Amino acid sequence: MRENPDENAQMSYRDHPQMVGVDIGGTKVAAGFVNDGGAISRFLRAPMNPKGTAEEGFAAVASVLDTLLTDPAVGGAKLPIGVCAPGPLDPQTGVVLNPPNVPCWRNFPLTRELERRYGVTARLDNDANAAALAENLWGAGRGYRNVFYTCIGTGIGSGIVLDGRIFHGRTGSAAEGGHVTIDFHGPTCNCGKKGCIEALASGTAIARRAREAISRDPESGAQLLAMANGTSTAIRSEMVGRAASAGDALAEQILNDTIEFLAVWIGNIVDLLEPDVIILGGGVSEMLRPHFSSLQSRLKNWCVNARCDQIPLVPAHYGENSGIAGGAALCLVQA
Repeated sequence: MRENPDENAQMSYRDHPQMVGVDIGGTKVAAGFVNDGGAISRFLRAPMNPKGTAEEGFAAVASVLDTLLTDPAVGGAKLPIGVCAPGPLDPQTGVVLNPPNVPCWRNFPLTRELERRYGVTARLDNDANAAALAENLWGAGRGYRNVFYTCIGTGIGSGIVLDGRIFHGRTGSAAEGGHVTIDFHGPTCNCGKKGCIEALASGTAIARRAREAISRDPESGAQLLAMANGTSTAIRSEMVGRAASAGDALAEQILNDTIEFLAVWIGNIVDLLEPDVIILGGGVSEMLRPHFSSLQSRLKNWCVNARCDQIPLVPAHYGENSGIAGGAALCLVQA
């Protein structure tokens, strides 16, 4: 059920008509201006060396922000800064704890350093949480009270927004939906658990399953193998999608299994949370977009909830710049 946007967020719009959103990844920093309607402008990207010192990592972030904030349109205004960074992190204290993708930062007080340098309020959260909030404020989840968001790409991340606020759990580590096990006999995930949805339905997992199937029977996926120039190790998840559309039987089976894995997982999410809307973002979600209706129709097989078909599955509004939008969205909610 769509409802009015969160009252606190509406009050914050008047306080912050423009924010700075920052997206920190394992190899890059991106930042841009975001207005109170969620529109992104004047964004920049720069490389980041995640294996240097903590000071070098922060210098990469500061370099992008220094360039961005010299824009004449800012006019010297003090704009709040919201940051998406790899976890684990503590959103309450603004400390980046020990992210495997950014080893230069260990217990690094990122928001404190940003506030000290720029004299503004800074907020920090992980990318899926922040993207979920941006979608709730401005995107596909606008007007819904409770939102479940997932980004299905190289891995699988998720964020939960309840009553206009990110659900962090007790310590800030909630909403690790990608590491929910759906098959305890399944492959080992990078997190160490077996049969996580990430180990079965992420882009990495889709490509791995295709390569394994072709190694068992090279004739079974002739069109798929041809797309990879005859080299199974070159198969990527997007090739599976294209090959399935072209009628390759193996690719069709892998895609069908992926949809079934996701139906099992989303069925569990529905039975646990019963959100008002489920938003699917990321490259794999875009590949699966023509199959959303099939995915939704399968939920009844994996849900106790008899009204699961009333929960819409919708594509995310924000694409590759979801981290910038998400960072900015953090500035619009109370801590």
